[in-house]
Amino acid sequence: MQLNLTGRHVDITDSLRDYVNNKFAKLQRHTDHITKVYVILDVEKLTQKAEATLHVSGGELFASTEHQDMYAAIDSLIDKLDRQVIKHKEKLARH
Repeated sequence: MQLNLTGRHVDITDSLRDYVNNKFAKLQRHTDHITKVYVILDVEKLTQKAEATLHVSGGELFASTEHQDMYAAIDSLIDKLDRQVIKHKEKLARH
């Protein structure tokens, strides 16, 4: 899995990069069909935004979240993507 991490108006620190890498490694436990991941972390005044696009076999998955804390926004993003990956995996298994 190739992970591209971009920061808009925020510096990507080593701890933030490690946190994102660890969270997406947990996503990969559900399926090994994730090829590329594009993550964008954005700060707009008091709002921290996290969004990600996953390239999986058979399509793309996208999620976006906002929170006052960047780590909480990443956690919420992973929860959303986790549900989407499981749903996508079940859809592939039916065909």
